[in-house]
Amino acid sequence: MKLLDGKKISEDIKNEITIEVNKMKANGEKVPHLAAVLVGNDGASLTYVGSKVKSCEKVGFESTLIKLPATISEIELLKKIEELNQNDDIDGFIVQLPLPKQIDEQKVLMAIDPSKDVDGFHPENFGKMALDMTTFIPATPFGILELLERYNVETAGKHTVVIGRSHIVGRPMSILMGRKGFPGNSTVTLTHSHTKNISQITTQADIIITALGVPNYLKAEMVKDDVVVIDVGITRVPDETTEKGYKITGDVDFENVSKKASFITPVPGGVGPMTIAMLLKNTLLAREMRKLNK
Repeated sequence: MKLLDGKKISEDIKNEITIEVNKMKANGEKVPHLAAVLVGNDGASLTYVGSKVKSCEKVGFESTLIKLPATISEIELLKKIEELNQNDDIDGFIVQLPLPKQIDEQKVLMAIDPSKDVDGFHPENFGKMALDMTTFIPATPFGILELLERYNVETAGKHTVVIGRSHIVGRPMSILMGRKGFPGNSTVTLTHSHTKNISQITTQADIIITALGVPNYLKAEMVKDDVVVIDVGITRVPDETTEKGYKITGDVDFENVSKKASFITPVPGGVGPMTIAMLLKNTLLAREMRKLNK
């Protein structure tokens, strides 16, 4: 069994990006600038956005954090997004989800300029991804592809089972694993809450990508020997024995599934760090594309 070490690979990617940024600086070019919009005070979002800002500093990007009150109206938020769309200094930006109830997330995602949508959530970018065109791939699926590629995990002709059909992970992953090229060329089954006899499907899988958010959902008896397991799930489970009073748990019963797997991602330290690294990669791509289109 080999661990797909997202922590290590994400550091490698950040180092590669730093080299690119240093070249830009040496040539007197503008360095990439990522902005993040945070609405309200959701604890998990604060932590996540904070680590994005820190990662920007680490690779030499400029970054801007825009904090807005949870009471902001949809009109005011859309106005702020339009300002960012028009701001030539900003190459890419993200609006941290979830948003407060008074705001229509779909409307907000639609308002972002696709050429600055480094999260890859705009329908134009999603459509390009589905058609194999150059675009921003959503950061988590992009990170999973990168892990498979860097560990040289064979995907052609394999049966990939995706558990969960979210727009952020499950659905894009099902499209990407079936595309031509590497990683890809696999036969994909997309499963979800209405799938019957899910164990019958997962025991046939060569590769399982799970993004459910149900702790320890995937058990050893649900997988075959030598399976490749990518665990995107991340849930805080109460645990009195730890200092924080909780532990971070994935969708996979790691202790038992890892005994049968050929490759597996740990939680934490697997897909999570890759998401931020790929967001930086998308921001670098956005900078390069803006330079070409000038």
